[in-house]
Amino acid sequence: MNASALLESFFRREGPRVLAVLIAESRGDLDTAEEAFQEACSRAALHWSTRGVPPNPAAWLTVVARRCVIDARRRDEKHESADVLSEVEAPSLLEQEHVDAEVDERLKVLILCCHPSLEPRNQVSLALKLLCGLTTREIARAFLEDERATAQRLVRAKAKIREAGISVELPSGDALADRLSSVFLTNYLMFNEGYAATESDQLIRADLCVEAIRLQRLTIELLPTLPGVPTILHAEAKGLLALMLFHHARAAARIDSEGVQISLEKQNRALFDQQKLTEATRVLDEALELKAHGAYQLQAAIAALHANAPSAAQTDWPQIAGLYGSLLKLQPTAMVEMNAAIATAFAFSMEEGLTWLRRLSTHDDLKDSHLIHASIAELLVRLHRHDEAVKAYDTALSRVKSPAERLFLERRRREALH
Repeated sequence: MNASALLESFFRREGPRVLAVLIAESRGDLDTAEEAFQEACSRAALHWSTRGVPPNPAAWLTVVARRCVIDARRRDEKHESADVLSEVEAPSLLEQEHVDAEVDERLKVLILCCHPSLEPRNQVSLALKLLCGLTTREIARAFLEDERATAQRLVRAKAKIREAGISVELPSGDALADRLSSVFLTNYLMFNEGYAATESDQLIRADLCVEAIRLQRLTIELLPTLPGVPTILHAEAKGLLALMLFHHARAAARIDSEGVQISLEKQNRALFDQQKLTEATRVLDEALELKAHGAYQLQAAIAALHANAPSAAQTDWPQIAGLYGSLLKLQPTAMVEMNAAIATAFAFSMEEGLTWLRRLSTHDDLKDSHLIHASIAELLVRLHRHDEAVKAYDTALSRVKSPAERLFLERRRREALH
């Protein structure tokens, strides 16, 4: 990896942490914080390429960015601008400054993004951008919408925060509880982007998965301090964490040596992270003991049946189909119905599942997705209708966006020919 790629990787990985500190210090002025961050990144690229990466690059970037915020305030107040670059070249200054309370600032920013004055989709989009470093295109893919529409929503969301003077500080009691559903959804989408990256050449972006899990842990730790939070939210918070852990436990088994995705039934279960599976099972049990079932817990229970099965052949498909039936009642979406159809195919009848999937393939929310056509192809292979399967794979390949998923579909298509 060349120097430019290394810098880009660092900015993407560490940037959201630094940006959260800047947002807090700029009193919620997102534009000022983002401009200061971009300026600091530009200075870092110039400085590091000629003088080398400092021992603590995150602290270096934070110091520079903080001073860019101060510099912006001075310009706004028509004071003389400070020479930020010359100041940060002195190593002694870096040793005196640290990124303090990083975790708390990121949680504050997450709650800020989930303010009730913002539309739910804008809440999630803003958090994905500020806390995860996702590009506008990646967020658009997550929502299956045009990139320009996503960009406009982000502009409106930042303007709303600025015009309403929304504070970056944590609200109290009921006001915070009201935002928890959006917080959960934000973490859920963040994890999904890491679990199956839409832009990266690699299928898995472990940094996003780890970050989503960390933020969900923080959310769970915060809940007991809040009065009046409904039991269902406590249960769903744990259910979501369990869901993430079950999926992340399989990370090492999901790709081969060439970086191509491996289907669940062919994954080497000896590579599953048993520590994560044990924790996930414990957390899900804690959620279910609260007897307030919700969508995240149902998804976690499905993931548990997959991950804890001794082998693919021993997967309890009838129970999975039943859980999807319950989930479909809570979330009657086309994507949930697609998964329910797949579970029906494996549990009861391949033909019945295929008929259901083909009916769904014309649904507005699925017709342009590669997933529905790839699923149809998989069932056709199992029914030994290989010519039809190849055509279904061709349709899926015409719609797939992720380079990693394209490689997987191309491999599956070749296998269907033999």
